[in-house]
Amino acid sequence: MIFDRKQIVRRYGKNPIITTADLPCRSNSVFNSGCIKRDGRYVMMLRIEDVDGAQHFRMAYSCDGIAFDVCGHPVIIPDSEDMERFELLRYDPRITPLDGAFYVTYAAHGAKGVRICLVQTDDFEKFRRIGYISEPDNRNGVLFPEKIQGRYVRLDRPTMAHGQGGKGDMWLSYSPDLIHWGDHKLVAETRPERWDGHKLGAGPAPIKTPEGWLLLYHGVYERCNGLIYRCGVMLLDLEKPEKVLARSHGYILGPQEPYERIGDVPNVVFVTGNVLEDDGTVKLYYGAADTVMCLAFARLTDLIDAAWNR
Repeated sequence: MIFDRKQIVRRYGKNPIITTADLPCRSNSVFNSGCIKRDGRYVMMLRIEDVDGAQHFRMAYSCDGIAFDVCGHPVIIPDSEDMERFELLRYDPRITPLDGAFYVTYAAHGAKGVRICLVQTDDFEKFRRIGYISEPDNRNGVLFPEKIQGRYVRLDRPTMAHGQGGKGDMWLSYSPDLIHWGDHKLVAETRPERWDGHKLGAGPAPIKTPEGWLLLYHGVYERCNGLIYRCGVMLLDLEKPEKVLARSHGYILGPQEPYERIGDVPNVVFVTGNVLEDDGTVKLYYGAADTVMCLAFARLTDLIDAAWNR
């Protein structure tokens, strides 16, 4: 694969890779979907918005990470005790392989706000609800793919009421059992008048590298006519992941193409899946304009360099 040295991330030339035309159900949009690679096959959990405004998850599979076959039935997640108050909508799933199973964090939105919910699966057919693992108002939760110092680790973004869609920084929490969370640490703050000056949150599960945990994150810039969502990269310490070792000055992927500029929510690039290949290429899966799913490529070494700004 040939990369332009001036460009850290290269879009797939035939984006978008999944649109509503690829779905077996009438839908308004498909976006912000988690993706991993399991036993040589790419596994994506789609976020689908129905034509009535409701949302659901649906699995999709691929042999090459580009052409996906979408399942004919929605994902069935066990209900909570009070769905109408706490979980009217489910969205933005992130998948993390952990302890020999797969854990999915997603935003559960209800009358009392939004918080992070966690479910577990062995096969992406049957799911076990672990429960809500944050208080409102909190989203963009993602688990690390292994325990650190004997504890589970989660990134998230509590939100403060401010401007359009709230303002928030990235935090980290620890847990002994995936249920009880504490020892909260502030990881990264917004940078005033920069591309990530309004809010920022974790993307997909961090990738472990010799230089640190490589984390793709979204940063939001507030303009007079709306918000712009872009993607940046940072390195977190392997043993103390609340410590940021390096963070890109500029974004590495932002709205540029028509499918990223025009949609239900314009000017959005939102990375929720990453797959590290054996040749050092990273596939980035992202929602564009809250309307379609897209794919881009980068070299792991270039992403690390971008974090250090070398």
